[in-house]
Amino acid sequence: MKAIISLGANLGNPKENLDTAITLLRDATDVKAVSSYITTDPVGGPEQPKYLNAVCIIDSDLPAMDLLSMLHGIEKVLGRERIERWGPRTIDLDLIQYADLISKADELVLPHPRAHERRFVLEPWFEIEPDAILLTHGKIKELLEHLPA
Repeated sequence: MKAIISLGANLGNPKENLDTAITLLRDATDVKAVSSYITTDPVGGPEQPKYLNAVCIIDSDLPAMDLLSMLHGIEKVLGRERIERWGPRTIDLDLIQYADLISKADELVLPHPRAHERRFVLEPWFEIEPDAILLTHGKIKELLEHLPA
């Protein structure tokens, strides 16, 4: 099943962290596409460095919760510590969308509840899949057109 994964990092060596995360994703899943890396300002949270962000499309047969656990495992390998919400991090892997699954479970909300308002998710996703649709919100092209610059 097709999954959209958002990657972000702003501690340590962000490019190296994204590269390593993508390598680990390639080892564990079938990575179909990876966007360019973009530099973005942090959203929310404390004062912190700019982020390096990307999006990848993978194909996986794992149940959604197992895929999420795998993403958390990659974060752990790369030193992710969950200290402060929206705080700086060595790596952040978010499951944005998984096939046509809609979930409101406490452990996993799909599609990601804030993806539609995050340029750092939509822009790189648009780069690798211009006709993509974010379930419950519509075409990402149109969502991007309505976001502030």
